[in-house]
Parts: sequence; structure tokens; C-alpha cells
Amino acid sequence: MAEFHCQQYNCKIKSSTKRKGHGFSTKCASLVKQQRARLYILRRCATMLLCWYIQGDD
Repeated sequence: MAEFHCQQYNCKIKSSTKRKGHGFSTKCASLVKQQRARLYILRRCATMLLCWYIQGDD
């Protein structure tokens, strides 16, 4: 019904409006998540290599 009234008056209303900054915050969150994953992998690799090095000394 609202769309019908809108067409009568030639107004343009989008049903889903995008928030400003929503894209930026999503990109930032994605980058933070990616960096955390990289640090996690680096930490695991360093721990594994260190344990392997210590075990080799015995």
C-alpha cells in the first residue's frame, strides 16, 4: 500500500537504506579478524619450531 502511494506522488524511497560508515566498519572488522588469524598462525608456528629445536638438543 505504501508503494502504491509512493508511485502516485512520484517519490523515490528505498526500502533498505545503507548506513554511512557501515562499509568502513565491516572492512575494519574483516581486517582485524584477518590480522588476528595471521598472528595466531605465526604464534603456533613459532611455538612448534621452538619445541622442535628444544627437543633436538637432548
